[in-house]
Amino acid sequence: MGTIAVRVRGLWKRFGQQIAVAGIDLELPAGKFIGLVGPNGAGKTTTLSMVTGLLRPDQGTVEVAGHDVWRDPVAVKARIGVLPEGLRLFERLSGRELLSYSGRLRGLPGDEVDRRATQLLDVLDLAGAQHKLVVDYSTGMRKKIGLASALLHNPEVLFLDEPFEGVDPVSAQIIRGVLERYTASGATVVFSSHVMELVESLCDWVAVMAAGRIRAQGPLAEVRGDAPTLQQAFLELVGARDRDAGSRLDWLGGDSR
Repeated sequence: MGTIAVRVRGLWKRFGQQIAVAGIDLELPAGKFIGLVGPNGAGKTTTLSMVTGLLRPDQGTVEVAGHDVWRDPVAVKARIGVLPEGLRLFERLSGRELLSYSGRLRGLPGDEVDRRATQLLDVLDLAGAQHKLVVDYSTGMRKKIGLASALLHNPEVLFLDEPFEGVDPVSAQIIRGVLERYTASGATVVFSSHVMELVESLCDWVAVMAAGRIRAQGPLAEVRGDAPTLQQAFLELVGARDRDAGSRLDWLGGDSR
């Protein structure tokens, strides 16, 4: 498999009586575009939060780029970029001010921060809005400025939680192009999604999660197996039953009088 970018062993997380993540093991290869897929409530966001050091696990270990997330957090945070769910930004800063702050927080020299920020703003089609307050950005613009902030220090591994959700097709295409260029350089992208068509078109490695457990992981072709699409393989892996919903809603759409 080559170098492992992320290694997870026996990871558990409970919230009261609810088990969100049930002892998962993962080995995510470096230099790949990796999809963590699963239905809503599968535990994807909780897993990514623990892997990136945002949420402490009840049990288990996580290593990113060879460093333990909880024993060596400074080394890990220097090597990762994160675009979390429910993106929270400093909204009273302009786009450029946000990047300048992020870069200096990472310890980059001011001139280098300005150079990288200018390039990212241009590539992500945000140059015209760079002096606009983030609070006034659209959803797509917020995702793009968040991605720029996560990429500014050139991390080894980039974690994205539903990066295309609520994003218009033009912004989605721009984000996709940047991520493909990033992985082509040898870096690793790990992103969560429940849109199988998107994952199938982007990823070369997939982990399927359901009910807090990993149901399958490996190269896309291996996980898909003999199924015609990843969507079909996914439904079989998570045990989704065929349901004729319409037959139980005989009142819907007709004359109910």
